[in-house]
Amino acid sequence: MTAAKPTATGVPGYTETVPCEPESARRARLLVSAALDTWGIGELAEVGTLIVSELISNAVSHTPCRVVRVVIRRETAEVIRIGVADKCRDTPELGCPEGDSEGGRGLLLVESLSWRWGYDLHRWGKLVWAELRVPAAC
Repeated sequence: MTAAKPTATGVPGYTETVPCEPESARRARLLVSAALDTWGIGELAEVGTLIVSELISNAVSHTPCRVVRVVIRRETAEVIRIGVADKCRDTPELGCPEGDSEGGRGLLLVESLSWRWGYDLHRWGKLVWAELRVPAAC
């Protein structure tokens, strides 16, 4: 696991590489919470940490990757982007869970909590992301 690094150029952000395992969700939540607090928008931490937990869980469940990269960026004054990158090019799909099914709801939850979500395919893999709108008072 590497230490969280602020981005030196471009939009403000933090990234950290973590093992692709369920226990990494805790580290990802801490990173998101710390970034949001640093930017003075800690009130988004509850939603942001839930989103990153679901994105980590999705990567753990649906990719063979050994590590993932957690990314949180302040795209604009009004938009925060939380993402998880992996080296698998399989695209994420919204689940359609049956009534008592325990799985298949992660991206549905991300969709309902975020302003918008999506993924970017790259030569090396993909970045699955969700964006939050910053309240006007911040």
